[in-house]
Amino acid sequence: METSRRTVLAAAAAAGITAVAAAPGTAYADPSAKGGRMPVKEPFGTLADGTRVHRWTLENGGTRMKVLSYGGIVQSLEIPDRYGRYANVSLGFERLEDYVASSPYFGALIGRYGNRIGGSRFTLDGREYALSVNDGPNSLHGGAAGFDKRVWDVEPFSGPAGTGLVLRYASADGEMGYPGRLDVTVTYTLDGKGDWRIDYAATTDRPTVVNLTSHTYFNLAGEGSGDVLGHELRMAASRYTPTDATLIPTGQLAKVAGTPFDFRHGKPIGRDIRAAHPQLVTAKGFDHNWVLDKGITRSPEYAATLRDPRSGRIMRMATTEPGLQFYSGNFLDGTLSGPSGRTYRQGDGLCLETQHFPDSPNQPHFPSTVLRPGETYRSVTVHSFNAG
Repeated sequence: METSRRTVLAAAAAAGITAVAAAPGTAYADPSAKGGRMPVKEPFGTLADGTRVHRWTLENGGTRMKVLSYGGIVQSLEIPDRYGRYANVSLGFERLEDYVASSPYFGALIGRYGNRIGGSRFTLDGREYALSVNDGPNSLHGGAAGFDKRVWDVEPFSGPAGTGLVLRYASADGEMGYPGRLDVTVTYTLDGKGDWRIDYAATTDRPTVVNLTSHTYFNLAGEGSGDVLGHELRMAASRYTPTDATLIPTGQLAKVAGTPFDFRHGKPIGRDIRAAHPQLVTAKGFDHNWVLDKGITRSPEYAATLRDPRSGRIMRMATTEPGLQFYSGNFLDGTLSGPSGRTYRQGDGLCLETQHFPDSPNQPHFPSTVLRPGETYRSVTVHSFNAG
């Protein structure tokens, strides 16, 4: 039997949302939960242009997190196992230099557009925009210098909603080819139950496209502990978006039933990952967008559960987004090593990126990612941790 100690909780006060939908079998958390301590700031190095980078340490409700101003990166995320033993369950580096030189988006905030845009081009209101090309012919995660490589302004807070950080970045008109100045605010909150909530908001002065997400690599057994193929994953998704040879969606919304992509009832990640399915062969594993059954919602609703049977750690995710990109760490090749001193090999971590669908600007029947002046982009994702 699982011993639950976390549930999906209230938003940071700035988000203006006071409650979120809980996963099946859980209840709403008490919005009067204790706010926790103010985050602690410390130096974390200097970039080549002299810009100083800082690290913030947050702790509340039994969860500990370290966040960098560079890329909004979650450098570590510590949660207890079924025996109360803590481990860092996110992949990353010890040094700023490694994040700058060779990071595959470890723990980073992603924008302007999470995932891929085919041909590095899109047309909006009759005008074509050419984007930064950094993934074969495509633009990936905002281009060669996306939000993951920017230094964010950071403000700490602590109050009834929890303890956390407000991160801000102003993306200039034309940055990486995207039109319009985009003013972005991302709020990380650890609440009194130890849940990690991300609130995204953005406004623009010209029509543009936006798709923000977080690229944390999870290993619930602990960073450097080996692969995640024994982790059990369940996703509330009956369809997914197959891709072409360059991992751009074909436009089809394919049923998962009868395929290796069926995680509706939960299964070990390694069960079907080596199946001779053309989509798995092309991507070298799972690297696809699942179409969440709930669609777009005003408040976060249940999307997925990840469980490590060895440690008993469980992570549930709720989101307002219509899609979830599951990436099984296919391109980790042993050339990078983390704080544990151990190398990261294929499958040693996985990403669950809440999002709109890849290549939506070029796929009119996908949910729109267009943002216009006078509108506010909003997205919320909640990670709820248990052990049992």
